[in-house]
Amino acid sequence: MNNRPESITDPRLQLGVLNEEEVRRIHQATLDVIASTGVRFPLPKALDIWEAHGAAVDRETMVVKAPGHLIEEAIELAPPTYTLAARDQAQDLPLDGNHVYLGTDGCGIHVVDIDTGELRRSCLGDVADIARVADRLPEIAFHWVAVSAQDCPPETRGLHELLAVWQNSTKHVQTESIYSSHEARAGVEMAALIAGGRDRLRKRPLLSVMECTLSPLGHDSGSLKAALIGAEAGLPVGFMTMASCASTGPATMAGTLVVGNAEVISGLALIELAYPGTPVFYAAAQTAMDLRTGAYTGGGPEDFLFGAATNALADYYDVPLSMGSFATGAKEPDWQAGIENSLSTLMASLVMSDMLLGVGLLDGSRIWSYEQMLMDCEIFSIVQKMMEGILINDKTLALDAIRRVGPGGHFLTQEHTRKHMHDLWLHSLMDRRPYAEWAERSDGARDWARTEAQRILRAHHPTPLDPKLAEELQQVIATVELETV
Repeated sequence: MNNRPESITDPRLQLGVLNEEEVRRIHQATLDVIASTGVRFPLPKALDIWEAHGAAVDRETMVVKAPGHLIEEAIELAPPTYTLAARDQAQDLPLDGNHVYLGTDGCGIHVVDIDTGELRRSCLGDVADIARVADRLPEIAFHWVAVSAQDCPPETRGLHELLAVWQNSTKHVQTESIYSSHEARAGVEMAALIAGGRDRLRKRPLLSVMECTLSPLGHDSGSLKAALIGAEAGLPVGFMTMASCASTGPATMAGTLVVGNAEVISGLALIELAYPGTPVFYAAAQTAMDLRTGAYTGGGPEDFLFGAATNALADYYDVPLSMGSFATGAKEPDWQAGIENSLSTLMASLVMSDMLLGVGLLDGSRIWSYEQMLMDCEIFSIVQKMMEGILINDKTLALDAIRRVGPGGHFLTQEHTRKHMHDLWLHSLMDRRPYAEWAERSDGARDWARTEAQRILRAHHPTPLDPKLAEELQQVIATVELETV
């Protein structure tokens, strides 16, 4: 089996949601907000860093007001390209603006049981099983911790989740579930043990760190601690805004883009001021409040447009983007899930967002479904094929074959057909059977997806960690648990 993950590369389709002038206006509005209104950084170390570089710091409110030139100069220190390393080097992911990679999302709290179909609370075993299935699927290039290990101690839950993924996959891990200093230090130590030392980890970051902002215009203390610890070790660090129109952001999409952008680039600037040259990435999953319930929607036209617009901002700052896609608001794999996940993925892919998140999650990232996981991979494969466009050259124009067949013939036996038939997209879950067969069998994509996931869990066994190394990693977690009792 070829271990290299699938990606969207060298696209022939493109989309522009914002023009250069509009991006520039959002940027200038963002700098105005950071300088005049400020962003909250509830961490003394962060305030010290800002103050040392000339920003106005209010120690009582913990609000930082930084001049625009300071933000711009800091972000210019970030490398435009770098690689997310994997345990299997063949699965390394270059973030160079010419790849769109697919990942899981997190951190769900319920699982649709793969055997019983019942909804239940998630546990550590689910983290391991999901990682194992994701390891086998070529469409999935990297991991987020998809569900919460609710049977583990809260103080070290993120570490148990990390270890479960590393034990069941050789792909890159991007954690969104570590947001305390003790877990961050232990996570870096674990990654360094796997990499073979801190220097090797810096050269080959097996772990990247994503932290959420607190909209509007705020950061979380624990998340800032974890991000700074990760950056000190040379790990790629990103901040994700989830600002929502009409609740944690203005009712207008442009205003919500400004709020989210202020949160993200102020966080990235802090990292660069503290540790210049750290690989950083922009992250976003903005949406619009459901006007009937006040809920976070997890799907809709605003989400699709945000996905494309946010990539334009990340491109403006010349940093990679980790973008919320998929993670439909639907409660089961149905027509709503298909529409929302298809459109969100297509829009984000058309602008070449580097990392897409959300595979397998329902109800706005709350419920895990193996059926949805495999369906989402099928959606990604469709979009990947569409992004290739139509190649026009002497071979694809097929003039010789057309002349040989002539009027009224067929191309089934042509050598040209044998050479190029595998260029055509081949479905795994789409139902293209005759109606009579479909009516007789009464099965479909959800049944086939569940069966395939069950087969993978029975048959797929990724390269395990060395037993001695696994024991060392367990000891790191045990030490933290003793210290936090």
